[in-house]
Amino acid sequence: METHGWDGLDEFVAVVEAGGFLRAAQRLRVSSSHVSRQIARLEERLQARLLYRTTRRVSLTEAGQAFYVRCQRLIEERNQAFQAVSDLNSAPTGLLRMTAAVAYGERFIVPLVNDFMGRHPRLRVEIELTNRTLDLVQEGYDLAIRLGRLNDSSLVATRLAPRAMYLCAAPEYLARYGRPHTLSELAQHNCLIGTSDVWTFRQDNREHSIRPTGNWRCNSGEAVLDATLRGFGLCQLPDYYVLEPLRQGRLVSLLETNQPPNTAVWAVYPQRRLLSAKVAQLIEALKAGLAQRPEYRPVSALRR
Repeated sequence: METHGWDGLDEFVAVVEAGGFLRAAQRLRVSSSHVSRQIARLEERLQARLLYRTTRRVSLTEAGQAFYVRCQRLIEERNQAFQAVSDLNSAPTGLLRMTAAVAYGERFIVPLVNDFMGRHPRLRVEIELTNRTLDLVQEGYDLAIRLGRLNDSSLVATRLAPRAMYLCAAPEYLARYGRPHTLSELAQHNCLIGTSDVWTFRQDNREHSIRPTGNWRCNSGEAVLDATLRGFGLCQLPDYYVLEPLRQGRLVSLLETNQPPNTAVWAVYPQRRLLSAKVAQLIEALKAGLAQRPEYRPVSALRR
């Protein structure tokens, strides 16, 4: 079947919603003869009658009802697409609700959001910093910043930055207790445990998990880092906590051949036909801002 773009679709939907040709023509600001002609051509192309016409009323045929439902969706998405392109050239406005993990949010995300707010003063932002995984749809959030691997397939994700996990210890600890050379030797060491009960590694080209044991635990990455720097034991922490101490020689990277595959820092948002301009622009601002952070500079050589 040969098609002619959008010809007749707007007229057809207007007739159905207005309940007649004259009112549809008034809504579209065209003549009623134009509306009638466009719908006649549309029915001819489709080889199907869409409307029953009488002197008093217009009603849908069975084919017309099925076609109307799809036309509504098409026109809505077309209008949203035009609006999205238009919005990209306009300043973000309105309320944007987002969430992030407490420590990472305080250190990395909130300053970048504040920079963005400074450039767009008509935007309002509500940020919930929590280590709970919130239901974005149920709780009405536009955006979440999540770390590591994603499990929720109902969300759309954009990668903001890399995230590598490092097994580390202070030189003082290694001088006292020796350096582990295999994953099995970790059981002989004091492991400083953070928010996760499981440490993940790569072994034989597969992901391998262990449950570390030790005499110290805290649900704060900064606290785990401090205990590690004091020589209390081994830790496994993301790159943004440990890269600077590694460069300075205050920490030593261990079992690097078993380093787990890089995960990432993600911006996630509910599945929608089109992402709002304010969220899209903030995501790009976060991506650009994180790329400038010294914690994400490439590491050419770490002291061992």
